[in-house]
Amino acid sequence: MAQDAAGTAGARLSPQVDSLIRAAQAGDQDAFEQLVRTYDQSVLRLAMNLLRSPEDARDVYQEAFLRVYRNLHAFRFDCSCREKKVPADIVRLAEELVTAIRAGLPRLAQLLATDLEAALKNDPAASGLEEIMLSYPGTEAITVQRLAHELYNLKVPYLPRIMTELAHSRTGIDIHPGAQIGPSFFIDHGTGVVIGETAIIGERVRVYQAVTLGAKSFAADLDGTLVKGNARHPIVEDDVVIYAGATILGRVTIGRGSVIGGNVWLTHSVPPGSSVRQGKIREVERGDEGQLK
Repeated sequence: MAQDAAGTAGARLSPQVDSLIRAAQAGDQDAFEQLVRTYDQSVLRLAMNLLRSPEDARDVYQEAFLRVYRNLHAFRFDCSCREKKVPADIVRLAEELVTAIRAGLPRLAQLLATDLEAALKNDPAASGLEEIMLSYPGTEAITVQRLAHELYNLKVPYLPRIMTELAHSRTGIDIHPGAQIGPSFFIDHGTGVVIGETAIIGERVRVYQAVTLGAKSFAADLDGTLVKGNARHPIVEDDVVIYAGATILGRVTIGRGSVIGGNVWLTHSVPPGSSVRQGKIREVERGDEGQLK
């Protein structure tokens, strides 16, 4: 079955990628990781092309997506579902998905442009869009997540999560491909940011390092099995700022224009225009002998 899968999906592959596929199917973990990274590099190249010319990016996307998607499917069936047959229409399915995503690339390019503008507007250290595109970890994480989100919505297996986890390993920012993120999103610094699968983020939201938009609890069946797919992460409305180290858990709503202070722990909704912060720190002076006055 593995040979059939590779042969069906590999008709248009380069010899190098085809050899990686066969090595991965044979159980070579390094080969599989190299295969996925080849795709990941194509994704970043696509993002750059999107911002320059959405039309030119369509060909880049088709080449990258067709080259890997069908073969990851082959790997999936070979390694995880040996008792099942590869669908006869796997090539047609992949090509239909590519067509659907290519049609949305101009819209995606507009979203990415708003993210760059948000970074330039909100970071006084930013010298220009080129620096933001090439060096900002938040921009990379958001860009990859937006691309992965398109695949996630089309129920493409494996690739969306692999994409965001590779970005996570490079940037320290963990955004699930299922998260819904509005335009003009800016993550400053970014290390330690976690955004869960069912989080919804509005427009012009700013997030700083070590922020968590996570789940508070997990529903389970009578036998203790976790229920999948429940909305369990926060809703962050437009124009919200969340400062470093804040943790917001559960399906709560942060109202429009609110400011969540650093290191706040929040498990309930707050109305629009709220300012949530920790209690004041009491400052005292020390005497000559080091005693508190």
